[in-house]
Amino acid sequence: MNVIPTKIPGVLIIEPAVHRDGRGFFLETWAEERYASHGIGPRFVQDNQSRSQRGTLRGLHAQLKQPQGKLVRALRGEIYDVAVDGRTQSATFGDWVAVTLSEENFRQLWVPPGMFHGFAVVSEMAEVEYKCSAPYARGDEIGVRWNDPALGIVWPVHDPILSPKDAAAPTLAEVKERLAQAGW
Repeated sequence: MNVIPTKIPGVLIIEPAVHRDGRGFFLETWAEERYASHGIGPRFVQDNQSRSQRGTLRGLHAQLKQPQGKLVRALRGEIYDVAVDGRTQSATFGDWVAVTLSEENFRQLWVPPGMFHGFAVVSEMAEVEYKCSAPYARGDEIGVRWNDPALGIVWPVHDPILSPKDAAAPTLAEVKERLAQAGW
């Protein structure tokens, strides 16, 4: 397993060891002790899976009082996965990192608590799975606009398919005070 740090402390790109032969391939997508040695965890309480068509953009999402860490991977297709630092006291507050996750490269992205997360589907269709460190809490959701000019995220889709909630999300500046009050 190769673990690649990003410019945001705690956000990691994971390249699992893939064992291939004439039958296909095998890889471990989670091994508690090995991942914990890189600061990933401490434990996961929920697995989620989504399927989306090309051009779909999901995000940028977080939970305010019960922040989730997420270990994200693409089971099928390809996504452009983004993490935005929402920790108001962080030197990298408002910075973002992106990585392509696909069924071809087997990469994973660890998005620790205190980050906003989102992805855009660049293949015809993509199935995404992510392990979460806290349960989903509908009333705890908070979002940031995918095209917030202050973030300057360079997305590979220009007219994305969005949920009404994502289309109406506020900017990071508009939620910064709420983040600080919640201890982010």
